[in-house]
Amino acid sequence: MPDSPTVFALLVVAGLLAGWVDAVVGGGGLIQLPALLLGLPGAAPAQLLATNKIASICGTSVSAATYYRRVRPDLRTALPMAGAAYVGAIGGALVGLHIPKSAFNPVILALLVVVGAYTLLRPDLGTVTELRHSGTRHTSYAVLVGLVIGAYDGALGPGTGSFLVFALVGWLGYAFLQASAKAKIANFATNLGALTVFVPQGQVLWVTGLAMGGANLVGGYLGARTAVRLGSSFVRAVFMMVVGAFIVRLGGSVFGVWP
Repeated sequence: MPDSPTVFALLVVAGLLAGWVDAVVGGGGLIQLPALLLGLPGAAPAQLLATNKIASICGTSVSAATYYRRVRPDLRTALPMAGAAYVGAIGGALVGLHIPKSAFNPVILALLVVVGAYTLLRPDLGTVTELRHSGTRHTSYAVLVGLVIGAYDGALGPGTGSFLVFALVGWLGYAFLQASAKAKIANFATNLGALTVFVPQGQVLWVTGLAMGGANLVGGYLGARTAVRLGSSFVRAVFMMVVGAFIVRLGGSVFGVWP
């Protein structure tokens, strides 16, 4: 629990914004986890990761349900990917218990630069669904995406939704809207997998996590409805803005421009 009511209120606002961004393009953790790092400077890294997961799973549950009702993603791909993501997140969370705070930002920054540059240089990427694989190969690649990114989410977490969207668009050939729908299902599974490790360890700061989670849920619902209504071109534009903003924010932190 933050010492100041003002800090607590700002964390709740961060949860709301993170839920909206996460539902549209993923990457809400890039708002939420830095906010927790700043707002709870005395918390251990595992506590920050666990509290972030409690808040995030509230938003991903409602956004996944909203996408499913309105977009109808193919569960033959989404469910195997989500199952692998759950397993990967459990393994990643076991590693995440031992990761120092200093490792967070440089790793996330490097991944964001690669994702942002690739998307920027491919202006037609994700405008329509043109699957690059079919049958068992398609499902196998989706499972691999879930497993690898699930492990990342359990260990660190920020940007998971964006990385899932990017993999589904750039590697498997989905449009941004369909990719976001499948990514939300997998992202729910990764959050659940990480919490399977963190909750028994007693790492969750429940008051802060649930308060942020309620705000994240509202943001997730609004974000999913906005994305469905405005389509893939809107999702792509928000994706690029979010990735660019976080590169600037994390880059400044890594290179000492600001805290």
